[in-house]
Amino acid sequence: MRSSMSDSQEEPTINLTPLIDVVFVVLILFILIAPMLELDRIELAPAAAHSQGTTSSLQEKSPLTIQVKKDDTIWFQGRAVDTEALLSLLKEAKRHFPQSTPQLLQDKRAHFGTYQMVKNAIELAGFDQLEIVLQPHG
Repeated sequence: MRSSMSDSQEEPTINLTPLIDVVFVVLILFILIAPMLELDRIELAPAAAHSQGTTSSLQEKSPLTIQVKKDDTIWFQGRAVDTEALLSLLKEAKRHFPQSTPQLLQDKRAHFGTYQMVKNAIELAGFDQLEIVLQPHG
């Protein structure tokens, strides 16, 4: 009677080999693909060098000023625009001011997606540089 009970109470075994194989395949894919990813890099200026006076002088120098407000509205040269209008205005500005660099004044409370849309529009318009000024909320 004892031998029949011990046979029926064997612990089930779990085969982990397929799980480990899948983890290794994913790891190998990550190692192969990671060097191919393109990441945007933004050079940051030293924080101690900027003050409120510096920000206003930067605004005066740039003929192309884009502002993203905290409610994610986009303003180009002082008037509200949508994404499609921004692209056409930037293309026109590139023809008139080919050597200038657009300046983006981004409110910290604005969503990152809005920044990405503006950055994409600037790249599509043909600009290769962008000055970013983060506005503190307060």
